[in-house]
Amino acid sequence: MFSFTSMGAKIDHSINDGSGPYIFKISGQVCHLMGSLLPADNECPKFAQLYVYDTYNEVQNRLKAFESDGNNRKLDPKIVEGLIKMFDMSNELVKLFRTARDKFETNRLTSLKMRLSARETTDGKQYDQPTSDEISGLIVGDIGLADSNRDIIIESKSEGLKRVTKLNPKFMSLQYPLLFPYGEDGYRPDLKWNKNYKGSETKRQRIPMRAFIAYQIQEREPCLTTLLKGGRLFQQYLVDSYATLEEDRLDYIRQNQKNLRSEVYKGIYDAMSRGDNDANNLGQKIVLPASYTGSPRYMINNYQDAMAICREYGHPDLFITFTCNIKWPEIIREFQKKPGFKPEDRPDIISRVFKMKLDDMLHFIKSGKPFGEVEANVCTIEFQKRDAIQVFI
Repeated sequence: MFSFTSMGAKIDHSINDGSGPYIFKISGQVCHLMGSLLPADNECPKFAQLYVYDTYNEVQNRLKAFESDGNNRKLDPKIVEGLIKMFDMSNELVKLFRTARDKFETNRLTSLKMRLSARETTDGKQYDQPTSDEISGLIVGDIGLADSNRDIIIESKSEGLKRVTKLNPKFMSLQYPLLFPYGEDGYRPDLKWNKNYKGSETKRQRIPMRAFIAYQIQEREPCLTTLLKGGRLFQQYLVDSYATLEEDRLDYIRQNQKNLRSEVYKGIYDAMSRGDNDANNLGQKIVLPASYTGSPRYMINNYQDAMAICREYGHPDLFITFTCNIKWPEIIREFQKKPGFKPEDRPDIISRVFKMKLDDMLHFIKSGKPFGEVEANVCTIEFQKRDAIQVFI
């Protein structure tokens, strides 16, 4: 209802058949799309347009966005109105779009364009309240074509939707204003490590996207951030972030094929030597290395390693399955501190407890106390509706 952008993804609703916990499941590529500032003729405003067009009837316009689902009867207009007032006071993105509304209503501008810059002059901290200089101003007339493609340029009226790049610092704030009520900056490629960082040394001088997302979803007492209170919306944010992270990894692989020496992979180089120039016989144009989790080469390498262990030490003596249980006392004790939360609302807690118990179990087995000396072991983790590990010893 309050998102500036629309989320483009194939959402699987059939998995929530009522027999299990709520799951947000998507397939394919995920993208965030943004249209024009004003709706087309005879069309209702949507997403960012609700902040600019016909704001006198803004509450009803936002409720109409749910008419197709038939859920608008359950919504309280007073809560919607209260959220609108809160965003007007605290969210810098909303204030920027309200400025566009004021200029549109006074007819001072015939042509209006807005740019949300990808790079800012100030480096605002993640949990500091943004200031006005962190948001770009309004630009009248032609902006020019020499700007970075990471900038978000919105016109008053335009056909079609524009894709918002994942490297824009407002990428998540535009999609999840309820989780980022101040319009906080998100990830951008030029973020540097804190000078007081005391963790393990890294060759990277800048923060990778994975580390930034992991930092965001960490719980820090005594503060509980708005992001972790999102419930099902938080689950959607996690899926969206993971898909964005995977897309960033794939983009890196696509742009660094020469550095990965993909041309010498077995099969492709041999085919070129034979003079076979048919692309169908040469394999895929973009080759995923074995370091990419889930790629064919990753699966083949792990399979060959497991078979080599079996060939050296013989067949496994033990087959152990370890399944995550949301009724573990550690999980129950943690949710007792958070009344109103369900296990599916905080998948990060479930995953962390499972990982700690998994590491503890493997350490106990390898210590030799329960089964004697361990010569070799192979394990795999499967994520379905529950977490499970299979260990071969």
